[in-house]
Parts: sequence; structure tokens; C-alpha cells
Amino acid sequence: MTLKTGKSITMKRDFRAALNPALERIGVYKVEGGQEAEVKLNQNESPFDLPMWLKEKILDAFRQEHWNRYPDILPYRGMAAYASFLGISPDSLIMSNGSNEMLYTIFMACLGTGRRVLIPQPSFSLYEKIALLLQADLVEVPMHQDLGFDVDAIIDTALSEKVDFIVLSTPNNPTGKSLSHEEVERIVAESDAIVLVDEAYIEFSKQRTALDLIDRYPNLIILRTMSKALALAGMRIGFAISNPELMAEITKPKIPFASGRLAEITLAGVLDNYSLVTDAVSYILAERERLYAELSCFDNVDVFESDTNFLVIRVGDAGQVFTRLRESGVLVRNVSGYPLMENCLRFNVGLRAENDRLLALLKTL
Repeated sequence: MTLKTGKSITMKRDFRAALNPALERIGVYKVEGGQEAEVKLNQNESPFDLPMWLKEKILDAFRQEHWNRYPDILPYRGMAAYASFLGISPDSLIMSNGSNEMLYTIFMACLGTGRRVLIPQPSFSLYEKIALLLQADLVEVPMHQDLGFDVDAIIDTALSEKVDFIVLSTPNNPTGKSLSHEEVERIVAESDAIVLVDEAYIEFSKQRTALDLIDRYPNLIILRTMSKALALAGMRIGFAISNPELMAEITKPKIPFASGRLAEITLAGVLDNYSLVTDAVSYILAERERLYAELSCFDNVDVFESDTNFLVIRVGDAGQVFTRLRESGVLVRNVSGYPLMENCLRFNVGLRAENDRLLALLKTL
């Protein structure tokens, strides 16, 4: 193009043409209602912070670190501490900056254009987001109407669709339902795919962990987070666990230096004082059962049994109830956008006074 002055300019194409085309199918992750409230029950967090004496001990140790130096390429000390806690080889796990970072790492190692990933629905939205970003083909298997897993359909679909990768969130977010140990093993044994079992809520579950299967099945990966039962959501600590051969491959895309020393020191401090975790889990489970019993008596409310630290209820108009609760200072999660979960709200178990306030508000609504 030439201007009247004789100067020429180059027309630049729309920047969007240079982006990954998969972005057109992906939305920005956000938390409806924000992250601040008088009673915050919308992100499945623990209501218990670490005691101040333990925080001071952790910070004293962190002050001795060289802040001008990089941490280890991988957080080997944190990995050794968690491996010892689980009673497995350090070669069988890797620590990440939250389990979400590990999800990106594992998906990059296992998926790409044309590869097929099976995700039961509804499930954690980040699985689908990463798979779409990597331009993999999604294969969905719906849950039963009670939001439980359809194990036969998962296996049959995995075989008929020749999927490369299966993601099982158990206990599942957002439904609160679990697969049994036997069902997990059946899926791992009968499919030809790599199977990722996300055990973010396993400490609250009545079901056994699948950890004992990693040495028997070469296609199994287990994901753990320290954000829920261990009350370390602000520290961003997650783990992937597998047999050493598979672990060596799936960690190749791992970002180096992603976990800082403060996270490692904090993890060791909590593991050394694990009674804090077991006491908190016992409290949460007792409150979960009390909430379930109370809500079961409400008119016009359907409450689903849960194997996690949160509950799901179905109400007449979830959007209206969500707004009224938020205006009253109580923040829950509107999960109505998930398949099979129309007019459903999800909220984690809080302290007794917080739970009582939620119950009282729901009664008025």
C-alpha cells in the first residue's frame, strides 16, 4: 500500500491468525463470585490454616536458604520427603508447583494432534481445557444420573474408540463420587491406554488409594495435591506417582525450577506433624455427615452423597440461590453448567459456625 506522500507501509495481519487455533475453543478460567467472602466455601479448601508455631518454624528454616540461588532443577528434597511418607521409591514420583502444573506436564507428554483422550463427564474442567489446547480428540462418557461412574461404558468406549489416554478423577470433582479400588484396577487392566488417576480428595474417601497398583501396571499414573486435606492451597504443591520407567518419560516436558524451597520446607513440616491433617480430616468428615443429614430434611433440595470434603445439592433455581447466598456473605460454587448438574450448587465443608450459617440461609431461601 502506498500513501500520497510516496511512503509505503506494510499491512499487518490480525494477530489472532498467529495464535494456536485451539484457543478459539477455550475460555479463561475464572471463579464466579470472586475469591473473597465472609464465609468462603467455593474452592474446596480446608477451613484450617497451619498453626502459627509451625509457620514460624518453617519460616525460620527458609530464612537460612540462599535466596539469590536457584533451587534444585527438581525439588528433590520435597520428593524424598513425600516418597518416604508414602513408603515408595523417590524414582516413582515428581513434585510440581501444584497438581495443575503436573497436569499440563503429563498431558503434554501423552497427548497431541489426533490423539484421543477419554474423560468421564462431568469432571474437572481443566482436563478438557488442556486436551483442547494440545488439539487432542475428546471422547466423553457420561456419568449415571446419580452422578456415579459408568465403569462398563468407560471400558467399552476406551476399547472401541481406541483411546490413548484416560483421565479418572476419583473422588471426582465436581460430583463427589468415587470409583472403588477394584473398578480403578479393572479400567487400568482392561484398557490399552495410559490411565491418569487424580486422587486430589483421596484423604476424605472411603475408598482405597490406587498406589499399590503402580508397580503392577506400567500404564498407570496417580496425581496428588497438597491443597485439600493438607491445607496448603497457597503453597502450590502437587505430585505425580508412577513406575520409574513411565515417570522418566512423562517428566521430560517438566518446567525446571518450578518449585521453590519454601514449598519443600513447608511440605516437610506438615508431614512431620501429620496429626494436624488427620485431626482436620476427622473434623471435616463429621461436619460433612452432619450437613448431609440436615440438608436431607430440607424441602425442595436434593443432596448427593459425597466422598470428598464438599457436597452437591440441587435446588429450584441455582443462579438465584447462588446470588442470594453471595449477597449474604456466603460464597459457594454454581456448577449448573456441567453435564447432568442443572441447578446444582457445590460447597466445601467449613468450620461448624460457617456450616450453620449456610444451613440457616438455605432454610430462608
